[in-house]
Amino acid sequence: MTPASARPESAGTPAPAPTAAMLGHLAQQLGLALAPAQCTALLDYAALLQRWNRVHNLTALTGNDEMLSHHLLDCLAIVRPLQAAIARHAPQPAERGVHFLDAGSGGGLPGIPLAVALPAWQGTLVDAVQKKCAFLQQAQVELRLANIRVRHARLETLREPAYDLVVARAFASLPDLIALTRHALRPGGLWAAMKGRRPDEELAALPPGIEVLDTITLRVPLLAEQRHLVVLRVAAPAAPGPTVEPHR
Repeated sequence: MTPASARPESAGTPAPAPTAAMLGHLAQQLGLALAPAQCTALLDYAALLQRWNRVHNLTALTGNDEMLSHHLLDCLAIVRPLQAAIARHAPQPAERGVHFLDAGSGGGLPGIPLAVALPAWQGTLVDAVQKKCAFLQQAQVELRLANIRVRHARLETLREPAYDLVVARAFASLPDLIALTRHALRPGGLWAAMKGRRPDEELAALPPGIEVLDTITLRVPLLAEQRHLVVLRVAAPAAPGPTVEPHR
């Protein structure tokens, strides 16, 4: 398929809405085997976001092409890298799903696509803006997402059980994300920040004691723009050196 940014269209003629089959095929390019019901749920979410956006200005991107490439596929592109990072750096017992916090969820990105693609994961979507939380609650009801909850709160005021993963998209700089959510991350938990260009200046400004585990270049179908996923954690304390007995 031609990238959305390069596809010619007649002026004023919107692109046709993507189908569940199309989304499923594109998701396969990201290593995901989504069921038809999951693809339908994701497209229903995108349609709901478009409807609410006419009144509430939840996103600057409104076309069908942009909803597919810049929102749905952009968020689905982090699913496999997140699973690999959790397995490699913060393994969980098989019977326990990952509990994640979507920091500054806004219109539900990436929290809702993650919840649809990973029904065993449990997500808390937090935003400080009431109208955005109202949309998130409506999406939860319409999509019947039992594995998410919505919180209208400022991140720094959260007093929740610690999360395995804090994920954020277009929310804040890496140092600010860490400062706002460090108290919400369990020991050994991970931060995963979605970025466009590789955020070298932000990486250089990280506070002491923060370890960069991965900076992953993402390949998103239909999207020619740069995308990266940065995975971090609090560094483990250095092991004590050997004890040297004094000469007697």
